[in-house]
Amino acid sequence: MTRVDRGFPVKEYRARLNAAQKMMASADLGALLLSTEPEIRYFSGFLTRFWESPTRPWYMLIPAQGNPIAVIPSIGGHLMAQTWIEDIRTWQSPDYSDDGVGLLSDTIRECVPEDGRIGVPSGPESCLRMPLANWDALRADMGTHRFTDDAGIVRSLRAVKSELEIAKIRQACAIAGSAFGDVHRLAALGDSLDRVFRRFQSACLEYGADWVGYLAGGAGPQGYLDVISPAAEVPLAFGDVLMLDTGVVWDGYYCDFDRNYAVGKPDKPSQSAYARLIEATDRAFETARPGATAAELFHAMNAVTSEKKSDGQPGRLGHGLGMQLTEGVSLIPDDHTVLEAGMVLTLEPVVTVSPGRFLVHEENIVVRNSGAEYLSNPASRKLPVLGECS
Repeated sequence: MTRVDRGFPVKEYRARLNAAQKMMASADLGALLLSTEPEIRYFSGFLTRFWESPTRPWYMLIPAQGNPIAVIPSIGGHLMAQTWIEDIRTWQSPDYSDDGVGLLSDTIRECVPEDGRIGVPSGPESCLRMPLANWDALRADMGTHRFTDDAGIVRSLRAVKSELEIAKIRQACAIAGSAFGDVHRLAALGDSLDRVFRRFQSACLEYGADWVGYLAGGAGPQGYLDVISPAAEVPLAFGDVLMLDTGVVWDGYYCDFDRNYAVGKPDKPSQSAYARLIEATDRAFETARPGATAAELFHAMNAVTSEKKSDGQPGRLGHGLGMQLTEGVSLIPDDHTVLEAGMVLTLEPVVTVSPGRFLVHEENIVVRNSGAEYLSNPASRKLPVLGECS
């Protein structure tokens, strides 16, 4: 694999900050208030698995001028100090009487004038990671300061990746691709699906994944019933199609793509459905260029895969990808987001093979000025057969 450096130079974070502050000025925002892991990491580089604990709230303030300010529990002070952030304000958490609200409100008053507007990400896929009681207390304590949405600033900034971000996603794709290359020795007729899942995750870690943030899939004759269930202790049977869908993480960035395998000689319906998935992916890949819309990519795939609307199929045929497994754009008819160079997307067409059973295929791409570029190594044009995979 090509060497990719971990972390980012400070100039990468300064570029993100400068872009945000220009957009904030246009939106008349005195600050941005961030509370979730990807938002805070985007501006700081603060990377830790400690977010798995829901006990402590974490905050970052992006002022209209000047550098970001971290308002965080003291347990994170040392790690935050390893980033480029210099202004780090901490409190002992958990604190059932306050838990950072007082410190945060003081910081906002310091940075934002009276009657100033504080933007909070509020659009699709956003959330507020603090107790609602504390949110009410903060707003009550801020007087004439006003909280509002962030005008989509953080979402739009994160949608377009830098070359350094793209390199990390490509690295995650390469790691998962190496593990997929080993599936012929990790799975065989009679192996239980849960055992295959564990072996595949181990292979991802052996090839360099920091962790396997997501693994789903399924197996069954002519496809699977869903793609989100935990792996069961059910043995792979002759005639099954096995699918593994993985999101491995490398240096805080995800890949998200899948691969299908026939257990024994595949039947004609499965082969035909797989061929349509590849064709649909090709169509979307050709369509994905600056100026096209997310909806156009959906229609390019749907024209190939959909004979009629089928209950139980996923509601979108791809999405944005980056620091989160899914982020930003959704490839659905109602998403008219205009694609830009640097956007990283998944292409995820679905084909119904028989009543209740379907196949899904997924690749990762980046939009370039000249068109699309694969970040995942494209799948075989024909449905691979376990035992015959190279």
